[in-house]
Amino acid sequence: MQRHKRRIATALSAVAASLLLSLSLSAPSAHAAGHNPIVFIHGISSSSSSWDDWVADFKADGYSSSELFAWSYDWGQSNATTARQLATKVQNVLAQTGAAKVDVVIHSMGALSGRYYLKNLGGTAYVDDFVSVAGTNHGTSVASLCGWLYTSCAEMNTGSSFLTALNSGDETPGSVSYASYWSNCDAAIDPDSSALLSGATNVGVGCVAHQDMNNDHGIYEKVRDFVA
Repeated sequence: MQRHKRRIATALSAVAASLLLSLSLSAPSAHAAGHNPIVFIHGISSSSSSWDDWVADFKADGYSSSELFAWSYDWGQSNATTARQLATKVQNVLAQTGAAKVDVVIHSMGALSGRYYLKNLGGTAYVDDFVSVAGTNHGTSVASLCGWLYTSCAEMNTGSSFLTALNSGDETPGSVSYASYWSNCDAAIDPDSSALLSGATNVGVGCVAHQDMNNDHGIYEKVRDFVA
């Protein structure tokens, strides 16, 4: 009788161990890498492919493809709409990777949706580093050329109600680390100083064209070091 009970107990222990192993294998694994996954946000008249060079650079420096998320969105829509889509994207990335936070790297108009997410949609709880590269943080007079065509462009126009609300109060909210990289000959941002953010680490990179800012390897190295 005692031998029979021991056999049952041994069998139950084996089943329990097998079940625990199965659960541990099927559960999302904790983020094991030494850095956060990165979400890239492109600007107007662009797409995720604008980040191809930097994605390749990050991979060369030790990131895996499963930690780099360049995504495309309808750039003509309101930046507030894009920000809500970004909120969903970030949650999906966190669930997929098991990370606690992401880093967000933007180019140009991507600053507006990214910062809207941080300020108005609770993004500061999920973002560790926010990097603005040639960001239209305070607008640009150039947007007057396309504001009548696209909502996003109208919001990017200097003095728009969207920008007035976005830049009211703290421009760098929460415990997020902010950096802004800007060029002194950026024809797409007028004036050049519009790219600066109060409370951020603002870094002048010299004379680099707007469309080259998120392809330039020297700027990449600065961004890589900041998010590291």
